[in-house]
Amino acid sequence: MAAGIDDIAIYIPKLYVDATDFAVARGLDPVKLQKGLGISQMAIVDANQDPAILAANACLKIMQKNKLSPDDIGRLYVSTESSFDESKAMNSYVIGMLEQVYGQDTFEHCGGVETKFACVSGSYALYDNTNWIRAGEAEGKCALVVVSDIAKYDMGSSGEMTQGAGAVAMLLNDDPRLLVFDPKVTSTSIKDEYDFYRPFGKETPIVHGQYSNLLYMIQVRKALEAYKRKAVSTGLIKIGADETVLDHVDYINMHLPYSNMGRKALAYLVRHEWRQLPRWKKVLQKIGSEEPVPNDPQGTIESVLGDEEFMTKDHEFTKMFTKTPEYQEVYEAKLASSLIASSMIGNLYTASLYLGFRSSLEFEFQKRVDLEGKRVGFGSYGSGSSAMVFSGVIQPRYKEIVEGMDLEAEIGKRRRLTWDEYEKLHENKLSPDESMLQPTKEFALVHVKTETESRGERHYIFTE
Repeated sequence: MAAGIDDIAIYIPKLYVDATDFAVARGLDPVKLQKGLGISQMAIVDANQDPAILAANACLKIMQKNKLSPDDIGRLYVSTESSFDESKAMNSYVIGMLEQVYGQDTFEHCGGVETKFACVSGSYALYDNTNWIRAGEAEGKCALVVVSDIAKYDMGSSGEMTQGAGAVAMLLNDDPRLLVFDPKVTSTSIKDEYDFYRPFGKETPIVHGQYSNLLYMIQVRKALEAYKRKAVSTGLIKIGADETVLDHVDYINMHLPYSNMGRKALAYLVRHEWRQLPRWKKVLQKIGSEEPVPNDPQGTIESVLGDEEFMTKDHEFTKMFTKTPEYQEVYEAKLASSLIASSMIGNLYTASLYLGFRSSLEFEFQKRVDLEGKRVGFGSYGSGSSAMVFSGVIQPRYKEIVEGMDLEAEIGKRRRLTWDEYEKLHENKLSPDESMLQPTKEFALVHVKTETESRGERHYIFTE
């Protein structure tokens, strides 16, 4: 049985910090943010918003757009690493909010959990619900998988320039208009790591940036190798003598902690895939140097990062490689369109991969590319750490969804925060009733109880 994504909706907070304002306040070069990291704006949640609200608003948008009732939904999963409760699952909050619109107990039949594995958990949730549909357990109902996060870092930290917030809701069924997932090729790689984590009681993560970036690329590469074996053994893809698996994937979506990380990750994977092919010799001739090798090729990530001479040479080699016509052709054709939304919104953790997918669909369609039959590859990564690589094929009815996509209209009118406003929101100095904007026709947080016997209870309303 086929299964995949029928429709996709996003919800992005309407407050943002401009990269130029951030650079001036932190004494940084604006070019570093806009060109080096690919950041122009970072979405920021208001005082009356939290990750559950972002998720509920995205769910409401996709249900209203498709005229769905609660009876049409059999499962509702929320994937996040911004959870605010160690027991109560976020999807229960979302269902509670939706029932304010659809009626009390209208979702009581709906199963689901909150999933957590840093930024990769949404991909695991998609896989789980896809297989639920394939197994015939859905009995005609749809699944909603919602990825929702607030990327927030300590003031003055290196991560602060890669913040963002938002949610993406994906509607799954057995006759999807948008994309059908390829069966029996989804591949994973997992390892116990401390590259990025958030201990109990801490609002912001502990980040080992360079370590995490390299680990991300290594783990995705390992998952890609497993995907390649499965794709060949199942007959999904036949790889010729001077081909790689990437040649058989029309679009590649990567996890995007910041948009230019996608460019780096793609360059890493392409180098790995091309290294044993005849085309690599031509690339090296254009670059004018051999690919650098660390002093200890079989060493640990720490030893590679500690090899300063190698890291410098490898950085320069990568820059030259990404300027070659061969890499530029791959980048422009397979990845570039997926980075546009990220530069406008920032890091969405679990949602960043799927915002990239949404971005790719809209901006490739604007180029008048016929997307039917195109294979889309996903390189998902979550710190801690795990990677997942999978793929799907764009369906004949895709235009019913894609032709109506308008990122700026879907985000809506946004307000540029002053630096003082940003700091107040970041440091939680405002209560829900002191929010910057007054929402209409969406959910809002009104109160969090502080009494001992009911501490942490959250109360939401749907605003008219």
